[in-house]
Amino acid sequence: MTSSNHENAAGPLTRLWGKIVGFALKLKKLGKDDPRRIIHSFKMGLALTLVSIFYYFKPLYEGFGLAAMWAILTVVVVFEFTVGSTLGRGLNRMLATLTAAALGIGAHRLATLSGETGEPILIALFVFIIAGIVTFLRFIPQIKARYDYGMLIFLLTFCLISVSGYRDEEVIEMAFERLSTIVIGSCTSVIVCIFICPVWIGVDLHNQIATNIEKLGNFLEGYGEEYFKVSEEGQPRDKSSILDGYKSVLSSSSKEETMANLARWEPRHGKFRFRHPWKQYLKVGSITRQCAFKLEALNSYLISEIQSPPEVRSIIQEASTAVSSECGKALKELASALRKMTKSSAAEPHIATSKDAAENLKSVIRSSLSKHDDILQIIPAGAVASLLCEVVKCTEEIADAAHKLASLAHFKNAKPKVTPEQKELPSQGIVQPVSGIDGMHHVITINEPSQSLQENRNLPPAMAPRMEV
Repeated sequence: MTSSNHENAAGPLTRLWGKIVGFALKLKKLGKDDPRRIIHSFKMGLALTLVSIFYYFKPLYEGFGLAAMWAILTVVVVFEFTVGSTLGRGLNRMLATLTAAALGIGAHRLATLSGETGEPILIALFVFIIAGIVTFLRFIPQIKARYDYGMLIFLLTFCLISVSGYRDEEVIEMAFERLSTIVIGSCTSVIVCIFICPVWIGVDLHNQIATNIEKLGNFLEGYGEEYFKVSEEGQPRDKSSILDGYKSVLSSSSKEETMANLARWEPRHGKFRFRHPWKQYLKVGSITRQCAFKLEALNSYLISEIQSPPEVRSIIQEASTAVSSECGKALKELASALRKMTKSSAAEPHIATSKDAAENLKSVIRSSLSKHDDILQIIPAGAVASLLCEVVKCTEEIADAAHKLASLAHFKNAKPKVTPEQKELPSQGIVQPVSGIDGMHHVITINEPSQSLQENRNLPPAMAPRMEV
């Protein structure tokens, strides 16, 4: 009995301890995945500690009073993970508070001119009109994307100033204290966020676009081999073995738009100039998602239970593999150039080869598959071939959008790759045109061994070794 009681008592403790250990492991993984999260936590603590001085330090507290608490609340709601988000919220809060305080004081002054009876009526009317206008403006997409938080703070501050001024005559002093403490809290948040291990959301957006393009390239490079392995085995492969990195690209639209809107608030930093073409990043991301949806269709044929016979697939195997592989290489070259912020034409040969392979694939479909007796057997293979031809078009569109981004963002030209053969060419000979001779004649000066050069030093120019072509 005693042992069973101990076991029953140890059961809940063991489960509790297991949950604590599991939670600790999750926290460890969270910090290990992105160490910037740990730094951000310390930055938040530092910012709150700095603004708390206004509450603890008596001379500062006597100057602001209980309004000093607004500085602490401002840091809590303004301080964000990235510079763009913090700067955007800080500027929104300061400008909204300033304009709302001015309008609130003006509304209070106008209401007091109507006497004690008309004052509450006018204040209520002003609140109704301002609240209706601001709420309606928040539905405008452009305003909601960048100034929604500011509009909310504007409405809140206007109501506090105008309504509370009905009972408190020191409305101007109250508005000044609120505005000054909010400015202090916002500036503290922005300074800590920018000057201590800053996290630039523009850099994150740049890297995400490049990573998304690279994911498509990885899928296409392995798709041909994976698809025709199914043909050899006669069964669809397990889903766990499929290259599914592209799937995260399908749902990246809203995240990219949010990141681009926040990146516009950031000042110039690194290679990112003022008025960086963030909208072009969205265009590149949009075309990349269109390509990802075509890859999703290709993937559905890869895992489908209805497959074309091996003899049908073998007809399009060579051309399909070439299209898939070359498109994958082109996309990976584009992703590499974009990540390095350089102008590069390394993807152009792969795109040209993929277009030739696509034309070859179309001719194979017209000449071979169209003559097949059973049309139902060639439909899956024909659909795959058709999708691969569309992927070639998408790859070309991604390349055009990426080149336009490189031009708008003033990326530097990539250094040309010099092969060992190219390095040796200048020492093999110099081709010079011969003047005064009709026809296509050139003189090739050949660098001879040192002994021959020593022997020919004393020869006149007319007897020097020369070969005419």
